[in-house]
Amino acid sequence: MKGKLKAIPSSLREKKRYVAFEVLSKDKMNIDSIKKAIEGSFKEYVGLLGVSKANLYILKDKWNQERKRGILRVNNKMLEHLKASFALIKEIGGKKAIIHAVGVSGILKKAENRYLAG
Repeated sequence: MKGKLKAIPSSLREKKRYVAFEVLSKDKMNIDSIKKAIEGSFKEYVGLLGVSKANLYILKDKWNQERKRGILRVNNKMLEHLKASFALIKEIGGKKAIIHAVGVSGILKKAENRYLAG
């Protein structure tokens, strides 16, 4: 059999959600330390198997330093677990901070326009 493999139909693909989040802190935050805190608390909450099922990905290029908002992508079945793991974060990079979800969308562009723009 020569040629390319067929693409998986959209009905069989893993569904994903884009979560807009905001960091509440007096200090400026680095996206790398935020990523480390989110991934650490999520791993602590759901374990390694849950992390692999979630397919968690923080979109570094969508981080807005001025508004302290960003977007991450997660599997739709693990969305509530991700939101719950935000509650475990008390500090980021040794500085007091909390993270909360601003909104959720199935389309990246819509998440950007609704929650990051403005």
